[in-house]
Formats: sequence, structure tokens, C-alpha cells
Amino acid sequence: MTNELLAVEANEKIAKSVYKMTLSGDCSAITAPGQFVNFRLEGKFLRRPISVCDWEPDRLTVVYKVVGEGTQAMSGWARGKRVDTLVGLGNGFDCAAAGDAPLLVGGGVGAPPLYGLCRRLRAQGRRVQVILGFNTASEAFFLEEFATLGVSTMVTTADGSLGQRGFVTDAMHGLQYSYFYACGPIPMFRAMERVAVGGGEYSLEERMGCGFGACMGCTCKTAGGSKRICADGPVLKREEILWT
Repeated sequence: MTNELLAVEANEKIAKSVYKMTLSGDCSAITAPGQFVNFRLEGKFLRRPISVCDWEPDRLTVVYKVVGEGTQAMSGWARGKRVDTLVGLGNGFDCAAAGDAPLLVGGGVGAPPLYGLCRRLRAQGRRVQVILGFNTASEAFFLEEFATLGVSTMVTTADGSLGQRGFVTDAMHGLQYSYFYACGPIPMFRAMERVAVGGGEYSLEERMGCGFGACMGCTCKTAGGSKRICADGPVLKREEILWT
């Protein structure tokens, strides 16, 4: 983890309430897809944790949804603004576990970190399948970006306005895959547990205080005892998590 001043290069709306922001600066502390950064906001005591969508040593991209005052303020950040950022937080996805044909499952704004993962898995020659789930067509994003990576991408919407009507679990039935990676809300994970086969990893969403394990405010129960989502996660192996 490092504390950096990153400069906003672009900040654009890409779907209903969803923004894509690119920042430049020292991002060398990011070492794996699935890690996150923590932005300091003026007038707010707590930083805002945002998953890394993709990165290079001198640049990173995040995709976030406006859901409150903090993310609303972020949507107004203009080019050139310098942002106090904790970089390289948390554990990321384990690419080595993927096997030949991994499945990536993203729900809503859980999709962005899977893009960085997908790009690296494709660079390793893996045959990747992707399922992206949204509530409605106006909330869908990054479909072209995943297609550009040359992967099979299935889309589900709860109202049937785009792709298959239903949820990501409806698209999972009958699929063959070597391993799965998922990012999204907890109810999606619980539903996946009823249909997923084999090994996999979940990236958990949680309200965080500090972002690096000091406050113990984002713990979850695992087979190995309580773990901090920000420091021991946000990515945990399927077999670790206790859902009851």
C-alpha cells in the first residue's frame, strides 16, 4: 500500500448513474486484479473504497456508481484534480487457479474488476467466458470492452430489456468451466452457491472504515475464523466463506 496524489485524466458517465474515471500517477503498488483504492474526499471523514477496473504502472481506471454524497462528489471531479489516494489495497484474484476455461460473473458495478482480470487471463491464453448481470438495459456497460478482449460474453437483465431475462445464475446453468471468479452483491453470491460447480473466488463488497485492516470494521466469518474484507480480502476462496 502506498499513499499517492493521483491526477484525474478523465471522468465520464457511461451508463445510468455509472461513471468511468482514469487517473495518472504511481500505481506500481497494484499487483493483482481485484485490488482496490481508497479516495479521500473533502469534508468526509471516511475515504471511499473503489475497485480497480484496470491499471498500468502509471495509470489506473475505476468504474463507480453514484449511490450517495461521496460518489456524487466524485462524479464532479474534473480533469487535473489531484486526489489523495491509498493505492494497492487488499488481496486480488488468483490468476494461477483459473485453469483452461474460467468463468467470470459480474453483477452490476461488480463487473469492472473482472475486466482487468479478464485482460490478464486472455494474455495467458485462457479461454474465458463472461456473464454480466444488470437490472435493466440502461444500467449495462462495458459490453464492448469485454468483446474487444475476444471473450464470450452473456448478458442478463432482471426485466429482460437486454440479453437473457433473469439473473446471472440463469445463464450459468449448463456451462462448462474450470474455475469461476465473481464480483457483485452478497445475494448474487448466495444464489451462485446453489448452481456453481468446482472451485472459485468471490470478491466481497463491504462498508470499510480505514481500508487496510486497522479498524476491524469489515469482518466476515470464514472457516479459518473472522477475516477483514479490506486486508484479508476482498477476494476470498469459495470454500473459505461461511454463508450461515
